[in-house]
Amino acid sequence: MYEFHHMLVTGGAGFIGSNFVKYILKTYPKVRLTNLDKLTYAGSMSNLEDLPNSHNHQFVHGDICNFDLVRNILHTEKIDTVVHFAAESHVDRSISSPLEFLQTNVMGTGVLLDECHRYWQKEKGFSSKQCRFHHVSTDEVYGTLKFADSPFTENHPFMPNSPYSASKAGSDHMVRAFHKTFGLPVTISHCSNNYGPGQHTEKFIPTVISSCFNGTPIPIYGNGTQMRDWIYIQDHIEAIEKVLTLGKSGETYNMGGNSEISNLDLAKIICTKLQSLYPNKPNFEELISFVTDRPGHDWRYAIDNSKIQQELCWSPRYSLELGLKETLAFFCLAQNS
Repeated sequence: MYEFHHMLVTGGAGFIGSNFVKYILKTYPKVRLTNLDKLTYAGSMSNLEDLPNSHNHQFVHGDICNFDLVRNILHTEKIDTVVHFAAESHVDRSISSPLEFLQTNVMGTGVLLDECHRYWQKEKGFSSKQCRFHHVSTDEVYGTLKFADSPFTENHPFMPNSPYSASKAGSDHMVRAFHKTFGLPVTISHCSNNYGPGQHTEKFIPTVISSCFNGTPIPIYGNGTQMRDWIYIQDHIEAIEKVLTLGKSGETYNMGGNSEISNLDLAKIICTKLQSLYPNKPNFEELISFVTDRPGHDWRYAIDNSKIQQELCWSPRYSLELGLKETLAFFCLAQNS
């Protein structure tokens, strides 16, 4: 079992990263955690309020593309573990500004890998039991599936269809290359669509919820038949912990929520659940509005969890029903406060 002591989390002020930071600080009270985040549109210091064992948390406002900054953190904080969340991740934004995604997701990952290689292997001479680099990626690197296709396994070829997914595929290849070339101890995870309390409002589920609250159109791309697998945030961060502590160096692990559903059906479920909580409001489902599909829109993602279930004894604890209950409760409370 791999043990960590001084951890660097990149992108730790974002939705997934901040939930992971809270989980680690609570579960491992002796771990020293440094949190590096650029605080772009998706990152917020409000996500880091009321941290458990906050005395073991240090926040650094900065860019993973900054060689000097990354090098200084590794040396000053004696980092032995990197969990890399930091990424430009919104597909629509990647279509309008693709080079920003290339810079952060590929170049930034390369900076982290190169500095870890220099510090851990060249300077400290760490063995694979003394350091670990975990890269958080996405199922979108695999491209799209047809209705009858089997879910993605770790051996599925990369066929990215957007600048975002292409940049994540590129960063995955860099991680793998540093392992194969230099023996850097790494793991990679590919997760399905995340959701949960506090997610950024640009994401699909918060968009549907906020549209209902505001009485504005719920935008659904195309005809809404696109299929997605959804993983609740708590399940995802627990899966990452499993890979970090028990995963084999050089291996990739897929993480899904076993909750595949079309965008239109999911929007309708959310509308129905909110309607039951606000029966006097106008019919939320009538807010659903179909908009022009985005270029290169993948039709279906589905995850095969077999590897992580069999090798690391992880499986999702939250059904879509339970996860939505927790998510809606959070947003309803925020709306009423």
